[in-house]
Amino acid sequence: MGFKFTLILNREITEQETADLRDAGCAQAEFSTDTLPTDASVTVARLDFDDTESTSLAEAIEAGLEAVKKVPELSVPGLNVPAQPAHLESDEEQAAQSGQAADTDQAATADQARDADLVEAAASE
Repeated sequence: MGFKFTLILNREITEQETADLRDAGCAQAEFSTDTLPTDASVTVARLDFDDTESTSLAEAIEAGLEAVKKVPELSVPGLNVPAQPAHLESDEEQAAQSGQAADTDQAATADQARDADLVEAAASE
């Protein structure tokens, strides 16, 4: 089990765009359709991720957003990030277990700022 989140795209996507997104880094995503959160009459694509490769939630979301940018006229008007399982270790815990010294206060602040920036960027697209 990895980092879970959902990207709601601005429109439906073609089979070719689905293949392009998979090639661009969304291979682990489940593709389905949904409605736009702000207009239930608009059908859109939904990508549900369970990312087991990224080292942080921020990295996983960033990879998904970068993949979407590679498809022309596609954007992300919706991002849903449920509470993550407690067993997922933070970067600081992994560093401590491997014997590396880390300034946890500074790293935690940087991670929180990066996560906030990603959510703000996704909401503005």
